[in-house]
Amino acid sequence: QVQLVESGGGLVQAGGSLRLSCAASGRNFRTYAMAWFRQAPGKEREFVAGISYNGVTTYYADSVKGRFTISRDNAKNAMYLQMNSLKPEETAVYYCAAGFSLSQVTRRRENEFDHWGQGTQVTVAL
Repeated sequence: QVQLVESGGGLVQAGGSLRLSCAASGRNFRTYAMAWFRQAPGKEREFVAGISYNGVTTYYADSVKGRFTISRDNAKNAMYLQMNSLKPEETAVYYCAAGFSLSQVTRRRENEFDHWGQGTQVTVAL
């Protein structure tokens, strides 16, 4: 079992940057594939970025490629999302998610992740 807590959200101007963090507690963080999802008002939650259990494989939604970077530090039980060149339409609650996996297979669906944080609000102003 793993518990997840996001932080780092806030208000930023369009074109600005934010770095989100996801702190994990519990056992065996290094055995979990991790991901970031987001949910904008009135929309379904969508995949943003994912990373394999050992950090070797990273993958992104097309809309954020080249602007967002996902990373993890297994020694610190933490995952991060560096977001650059933010756009107003990226205003959303951002969630981190974890799913047990010792492979490099990419995961983009919500039902592939068993554990979720409570979310952190990101607001991008014009």
